[in-house]
Amino acid sequence: MADDFIRILSDLHYGERCSRIRAPSQLGPLMRGPGTLVLNGDTLDTRRGPDPAHNARCLAEVRDYFSGAGPAVTYLTGNHDPDMSECHFLDLAGGRVFVTHGDILFQDIVPWGMDAPALGRLVEDGLAALGGRGTASLRELAAVYRRAAAAVGQRHQAERNGPRYVMKTARDSVWPPWRLLRVLKAWRDMPALAGELAARHRPGARFVVTGHTHRPGVWRRQNGLVVINTGSFCRPFLGVAVDIHPGRLSVMRIREHGGEFIPGGEIAAFPLMGC
Repeated sequence: MADDFIRILSDLHYGERCSRIRAPSQLGPLMRGPGTLVLNGDTLDTRRGPDPAHNARCLAEVRDYFSGAGPAVTYLTGNHDPDMSECHFLDLAGGRVFVTHGDILFQDIVPWGMDAPALGRLVEDGLAALGGRGTASLRELAAVYRRAAAAVGQRHQAERNGPRYVMKTARDSVWPPWRLLRVLKAWRDMPALAGELAARHRPGARFVVTGHTHRPGVWRRQNGLVVINTGSFCRPFLGVAVDIHPGRLSVMRIREHGGEFIPGGEIAAFPLMGC
């Protein structure tokens, strides 16, 4: 029988060559225990690409597996799956925990990528129509980002050939070298940007849970806010799970063992009550 807690995972990127997941069933051990599972964006890539049949097959496999895996599943959208659901963020634990994929923190969604200029213009135009970022509600802000993400198709994510995939990924993310510097800057800036978003739109939240940048971590801000990035299931990192129990939030390492992904050791824990 499932326990009464919520587990949050992010960035499965199922169907993409970089993902460690070759079949959704590999996540089985992570499904045992929680009553609710939140998949916080980039579960797979639903944007337009050269192989619609592959997209459709991956989506069907994901929906089929998680519909019978045990816990109730809530899909949040990310920049790779902007039409995965109508749910773009969540407030949990009485508003103490705010969950969002994380691309909304960056004006150009993926500041390290080749599509950053195009995405930045789309976001800027969308926000201008609302009177600017400072006047947009969180729901309006999320809608702008989802429309922008949906307007730009897949690049290296759709490549099936291994060597070409590596070349395209490098060109899109780490070459020329200034792209790698933008990755490092995004990693550095993410906790502060998450704090700014929470201060404006969720001032009562004590925890912000994100993904998107693929670098897992826990950051304690000076004002007491805790920012958690769940990382991803893509190389070179392996993510973490956030578990929300009654009165307690924990961050659990994920390990790969015997072809499956299993809960590892707890790396951080916080009380929820009294926050």
